[in-house]
Amino acid sequence: MTSTVTQKQILTSNQTYQKIRRIAFEIFEQNFQEKEIILAGIVGEGYSFAKRLATELTDISPLEVVLVRLDFDKNIHYQSPILMDDTHLDFQNKVVVIVDDVLNTGRTLAFALDPFLRTEMKKVQVAVIVDRSHHLFPIHADYVGYSLSTTISEHVKVVLSDEENAGVYLK
Repeated sequence: MTSTVTQKQILTSNQTYQKIRRIAFEIFEQNFQEKEIILAGIVGEGYSFAKRLATELTDISPLEVVLVRLDFDKNIHYQSPILMDDTHLDFQNKVVVIVDDVLNTGRTLAFALDPFLRTEMKKVQVAVIVDRSHHLFPIHADYVGYSLSTTISEHVKVVLSDEENAGVYLK
């Protein structure tokens, strides 16, 4: 007998986009003195979130928003190489916000810090849509759309790349 895994919608599309807009305002409030901010989106829904966040920041602020995609294998349990779509970008004395969809153990975000640890940064911040609070790494999010207490066996899925089914789901 096979079990059917059902998923429950936690945030609708509209609610998810409201959370993203609120995070954009928070980022601007914390960085209003900057001329430029770099959003480093982790491949997958993290990058989709970063693109949406860049649009919102551009709409509400005078900040120049630079969008970078961090591409690495999140399923490897050791540090995999991190590739960026803009290898000539200068991070010296800049504010970088690392953007991902869900903060679970913190492993993915800890690995994503690697390229930024090699230069003198002004500030590195983290933005996530959902914080599940199962941290195994000393990573916390500066900007959180929704904090959700779950069991470690449950799975949170953020969908932004599919407009028709956008939202946050729990399996």
